Amino acid sequence: MTNRPTRRTILIATGATGAAALVAGCGDSGGDGGSAASLTPGQQLATTTDIPVGGGKIFADEEVVVTQPKAGEFKAFSAICTHQQCTVSTVEDGTINCPCHGSKYHIADGSVAHPPAPRPLPEKKITVDGNSIRLA
Repeated sequence: MTNRPTRRTILIATGATGAAALVAGCGDSGGDGGSAASLTPGQQLATTTDIPVGGGKIFADEEVVVTQPKAGEFKAFSAICTHQQCTVSTVEDGTINCPCHGSKYHIADGSVAHPPAPRPLPEKKITVDGNSIRLA
């Protein structure tokens, strides 16, 4: 005689697998966006000419976005959205944009320009030495 799984066992196993996939895909909403994947102090991110005035560039591996709100003024923020921890995808028209739910952040200070993001992007420390932008 072999033991066959009951309908209840199958439903519980299927539900647990689905819940695990959902959590892995969406993350949680309690983080601060400051997990920092592979940040190394002194690591060069870009040159000043790589960052457009009024725009920015996303460094997904380092989870950092560097912006240049005004000529010669460089800022850096976490590239992880404070809403559901998606990585931001674009920097355009003066905002850093998350593709998951439409959150937008101002490039000058990381503050929320368009919800549902509940908090600003955390600032990251950088140094600009000549033409080099490095993590501080």
